[in-house]
Amino acid sequence: MLAFDDAAGRPAVEEEEENYFVSMTDMMVGILFIFIIMLMVFALQFQKQTDESEQQADKSKVQIEEVLEKVRQVSEQLHSLRSEINEELEDLSQSQRERTALLNDLERELKATGLDVQIDRENGVLRLTENAIRFATDKSNLSAQAADNVRKLAAVLARVLPRYTSCVVSSSATDCKQLAPGAAIDTVFIEGHTDRQGSETAAGDSRNWQLSTERAVETYRTLTAFEPSLRALRNPEKKEILSVSGYSSTRPIPGTEMPAQAAENAQQAWEKNRRIDMRFVMQVDPSDRLKDVLRLTDDMEGQIEKLQEAATLR
Repeated sequence: MLAFDDAAGRPAVEEEEENYFVSMTDMMVGILFIFIIMLMVFALQFQKQTDESEQQADKSKVQIEEVLEKVRQVSEQLHSLRSEINEELEDLSQSQRERTALLNDLERELKATGLDVQIDRENGVLRLTENAIRFATDKSNLSAQAADNVRKLAAVLARVLPRYTSCVVSSSATDCKQLAPGAAIDTVFIEGHTDRQGSETAAGDSRNWQLSTERAVETYRTLTAFEPSLRALRNPEKKEILSVSGYSSTRPIPGTEMPAQAAENAQQAWEKNRRIDMRFVMQVDPSDRLKDVLRLTDDMEGQIEKLQEAATLR
């Protein structure tokens, strides 16, 4: 039998079904509402993350631009440095040419006087052979013939060196002139040398150091005694260009350094090494250091290019 609702006149089953569907509808609406709220929360979080990402991107962009600006500045500085170094290297090349011209002038005039000299153009050395200045074993004094040869050398130096010297001192004033880069003499070293006899012992080695210096000093004194004007020649810093140094037996002439030789050959080698060299140093910086700096700037430029590429990719 069917049950009737007396008030409404409707079956009870229909009322129960209606309440069920109302509850389901309310639940679905509630779930949908919750979903909408979750979606809004997600949207807000996404928007916040997007804003933060944009801010971070803007910040990164500013940082990258700052880095690129610094890279640009460093690159300009390196370019300027490279230009300066290339100019210095050109001055060094000019210095080499000037020193070679100086050595050629000296060689030509010295040989015209009959002096036997050898020229090492690469190292800037004028070598007075044993035929020009000869020292006896364990002696630093000049023989009459050697002293006369030093007189000839002094006369040639007095004629040639002023052309390559920045300043000349007189009793009344210091007269200076502007020479081309690398064309001015900085120092002329009068270098004394010995043979290797006695170098095996401490006492002998000490004596050779003293002896080589004495030979250089004796030659210097004789040169300036014959030509006092040599002491008036000054470098760009207004310092005397003539100087002395002693090397004992540490710088033998190439080909004479072998210890085991026949007695006759050994005697000839010893005579060759009891000598005076003159080393000419021009007013320039060492080229090796400049070349090292140039290689360093090349490496730095390579690193800068890598930084620029990395910054552009970001």
